[in-house]
Amino acid sequence: MLQRNQVAVKSKYFGSSLRLLIFSAIIEFAAIPASDLQISSEISTKHSADGGKYADGLNWDDLSFKVTPTDYIYTMKCNDGDAFSHGYLIPHGNIELCPFAGILNYGQGLFEGLKATRTEDGRIMLFRPKENALRMKMGAERLCMPSPSIEQFIDAVKQTVIANKRWVPPPGKGSLYIRPLLMGTGPVLGVATAPEYTLLIYACPGRAALNLYIEDKLRRATTGGAGGVKSITNYAPVYKAQKEARAKGFSDVLFLDSVTGKNIEEISTANIFILKGNAVSTPALINGTVLPGVTRKSIMEIALDFGYEVEERVIPLEDLLQADEAFCTGTAVTVNPIGAVTYLTKRVEFRTGKEALSQKLYETLSGIQTGRLEDKKGWTLEVN
Repeated sequence: MLQRNQVAVKSKYFGSSLRLLIFSAIIEFAAIPASDLQISSEISTKHSADGGKYADGLNWDDLSFKVTPTDYIYTMKCNDGDAFSHGYLIPHGNIELCPFAGILNYGQGLFEGLKATRTEDGRIMLFRPKENALRMKMGAERLCMPSPSIEQFIDAVKQTVIANKRWVPPPGKGSLYIRPLLMGTGPVLGVATAPEYTLLIYACPGRAALNLYIEDKLRRATTGGAGGVKSITNYAPVYKAQKEARAKGFSDVLFLDSVTGKNIEEISTANIFILKGNAVSTPALINGTVLPGVTRKSIMEIALDFGYEVEERVIPLEDLLQADEAFCTGTAVTVNPIGAVTYLTKRVEFRTGKEALSQKLYETLSGIQTGRLEDKKGWTLEVN
């Protein structure tokens, strides 16, 4: 029998005797200790002292990018060949999957990442959700999955945020990270597409930081593969490199191209930019090995507005090592300066601080996201 706060997602193809509780819908990259889940559960069931505006039990000044279960999950299903239709909210909890589910056996799944931010006057804003909807459709097509329409995607995200709005941090304290997960949940035995698909959307508050090591042996993506979409299969292969880098004191890894091993491509969870003189460069989207990040696209536009020359190109490792600045972009990190990179035994430091371009880009982008600056580009969408 399911425990309280657990929600079963049954497949119509199997009876209850074969139901199998597989994973918590909020656990994204690794298992967490039961004690941590118990603490998070205690936090989520408390009533806020300010009438429900914020969840109690969290230190908003000390958020990090880790699992913090919130109140509700959004779910929507469809059969292969059909279109997604009505979705609904369920209490946050575990889900059930058939052991033959396509997501478990063949990795047929992809996800998006976006965030909701609270403005000084109390509004809650999404940043360019249409771009995430379009990217999910592109990824779903690559993995032969149906996907929600743009309108369905945005409406589902809005419903998720509104249901979990007490978890949106106070202004300037972070954001509510939103994870739409599209997966094949119908059963398959042979290598084939799933007969049923589920969209789950869940969220947790947090913020992230970054420190890089250049990986010289392992590769993140290959030409013609799925590195250019947010397939779930792109992430587990980077764990080994991440683990080794973190053992050396780094928080993440910069990967080189798989053909020559001489050109920079992408970090495990973020895009990279370099600055040399007046030229801002980022790896081009030419081989299907670099993700077309929404933050990446936004930063390119802002840099152009600042008067910089912006180029998408193949970037040799040597260009990075000779750059004036380097920085990363992504939903979680926003714009994060790279103070130094290490390649083999060579360490190179870059300009950082208040006068750095990365800081100016961050202040502009976060200003638009949080309502401190006027959104002249129509990028934000008010939720409440």
